[in-house]
Amino acid sequence: MPKRAKLAAQHPSAHDILIVISKTSLSHRLRQFLLAFHPPARPVETTRLTPYLTPAQLALFRQLQGSEQWHALLMLDKLTASGADDRHLLAAALLHDIGKIHYPLHTWERVLIVLMKRVSPGRVQRWGQEPPQGLAKPFAVACHHAEWGADLASRAGASPLTIELIRRHEEAVPPEAATHTEKLLRLLKQVDDSS
Repeated sequence: MPKRAKLAAQHPSAHDILIVISKTSLSHRLRQFLLAFHPPARPVETTRLTPYLTPAQLALFRQLQGSEQWHALLMLDKLTASGADDRHLLAAALLHDIGKIHYPLHTWERVLIVLMKRVSPGRVQRWGQEPPQGLAKPFAVACHHAEWGADLASRAGASPLTIELIRRHEEAVPPEAATHTEKLLRLLKQVDDSS
């Protein structure tokens, strides 16, 4: 492959990025973007979360950024509206991003993650192995927040199934998910991806 072609493959053009954006659910990403900049003025009413979270888990939830709390609440609402009532799944929906409290992200960092995952997922994985500082921070958070969150949830007394769902919520799940855990994981991912 000529050097210029290799460079082009490594450095996506603005045109490539626009194509990726158009292939994603633009309205979904726009909602996420606006929510990050302007979360609802009222705080999340955490008393309605007590059926799903212990006091220690609720304390973790309160450490999430406002937009992340609203995202988790939207996931809970979508799951319960669809008839989901598995307590482990609902707790995982509320806590799935809890690992992000270690390194809170700015909106521009979230946008960068979304774009780079679409344009160059291999690079995201490589950069994600770097220490979470500087420009590598958002990629490290993207790659490791599920594991960090599972550890935090474990220390807060979450069930083994809730911990596993949090740990694996970024994994691809085959459509023919066979086990109970895989079915719950697929539901969690679908709601996460659409919220």
